[in-house]
Amino acid sequence: MNSIQEIYKKVERRERISELEAIQLYEEADLAVLQKLANQIRKDKHQDKTFYNRNIHFEPTNKCVYACKFCSFARKAKATEEEGAWDYGIDELKVQLDKYPVGALTEVHITGGVHPDRGVEFGEELVAFIKKVRPEIHVKAFTAVEVTWMAKVSKLSVRETLTRLKKAGLDSLPGGGAEIFDSSIRRKIAGGKAPADRWLEVHGEAHRVGLSSNATMLYGHIEEYSHRVDHMSRLRQLQDETQGFNSFIPLRYRNENNSMSNLKEVSLEEDMRNFAIARIFLDNIPHLKAYWVMLGVEEAFKALDYGVDDMDGTVDDSTKIYSMAGSIENPALSRDYLTKRIAESGYRAVERNSVYEEI
Repeated sequence: MNSIQEIYKKVERRERISELEAIQLYEEADLAVLQKLANQIRKDKHQDKTFYNRNIHFEPTNKCVYACKFCSFARKAKATEEEGAWDYGIDELKVQLDKYPVGALTEVHITGGVHPDRGVEFGEELVAFIKKVRPEIHVKAFTAVEVTWMAKVSKLSVRETLTRLKKAGLDSLPGGGAEIFDSSIRRKIAGGKAPADRWLEVHGEAHRVGLSSNATMLYGHIEEYSHRVDHMSRLRQLQDETQGFNSFIPLRYRNENNSMSNLKEVSLEEDMRNFAIARIFLDNIPHLKAYWVMLGVEEAFKALDYGVDDMDGTVDDSTKIYSMAGSIENPALSRDYLTKRIAESGYRAVERNSVYEEI
């Protein structure tokens, strides 16, 4: 086994580190050294740029066939409105879009519960509607878990499902539903949900049909460092094959209103350690995102010094997936606020589109 100093030198030489070396960084590395190493990689890749976009989230339903223990968002498939369930379609999507004049948005992000009755036709309808009324908007929609279910309901292969969605106007996939790939941990926290191999298969197929995507990892619950590294290693391996991932987004577990509320949330120091090691380990995924809606605004800006180069976007107040778990209520940041705070943090704010082309 290499000493921690030898691993630092490997990182400085931009040599790829192994899974065992990444675990060693989690366990032994000085946080200040990790910060320096991660930030140097960030500067090599992106100079002083910090990216953001103008986006909104639309969540068609929180009815879900799965009952993940970490989730505060989902309701049972037959739940009523009084029980906190909802089903939205084109009418509600139109209301959301009509709040913004042409040119005010560059992305609509669509994810939600895995509705028992909704196949690819529902997804096609939503995507096609956006492209009909707002063709300039990039549609990033449907997690790998949702795509898997759509394929099942519509009796299609994953590739056929993705091809039809793309033809309807889908531009890219979000990274949700990855949670943690280790099968034993995944069974405990997300019983029944599409397994890791299927998540990776969906994203691999998306990349092969010309759709880029993001990748996430839910951390800070019952996983160990080895599980985080295994998760990132599988992403790194797929990226070596397809080059289809735009960004990696570590998602902090929030403990309100779910079946794992007995767990304490991790510390800010642990968040920063995780970002820095992700930036070091995932040498082939270009961008590292701090999702401020889940992490917290101040925490996300702090993460800019630990390898993060992307702040996500304006988001608006339409997302409930994380606020229901105890994160920010009615999350929204203005373009002016984002650019001002990025500058105050010592970086240059750069507006991007959903595939990181500068606007």
